[in-house]
Amino acid sequence: MLTNIMFVTVYVTDQDRALKFYTEGLGLEKRIDYSGPDGRFLTVRAGGSPVEIILWSHAPGAGQPVEARPGATPGPLILESDDLRRDFEVLRERGVTFVQPEPEDYPFGVRIEALDPDGNRISLRQQRRR
Repeated sequence: MLTNIMFVTVYVTDQDRALKFYTEGLGLEKRIDYSGPDGRFLTVRAGGSPVEIILWSHAPGAGQPVEARPGATPGPLILESDDLRRDFEVLRERGVTFVQPEPEDYPFGVRIEALDPDGNRISLRQQRRR
């Protein structure tokens, strides 16, 4: 029986640049950095989450989704915040690029889309409090 999601993959063209964005920009934690016969296996994660994000080196444009509609199409990663408006200000000060100028309310909470250096969309969400 399947019990857990271990990893998700984001394709990047420069692993060092991506690592800097995901750790210094988004504030994620570096977990694994191993150079092996198949390439560099590099992961980050949010807080104590059991799910790690693989920053996998790939040719430019490979693995990229088709053009998405801002606000309507989530990115390949959805990261949760307990105070998205506060986190948005911190991330913007760190130089993170966003698709919209400000977080938006939607039926289930608050959302905004960020872009990593390769143009991968990172969906940031805060669930509506009950």
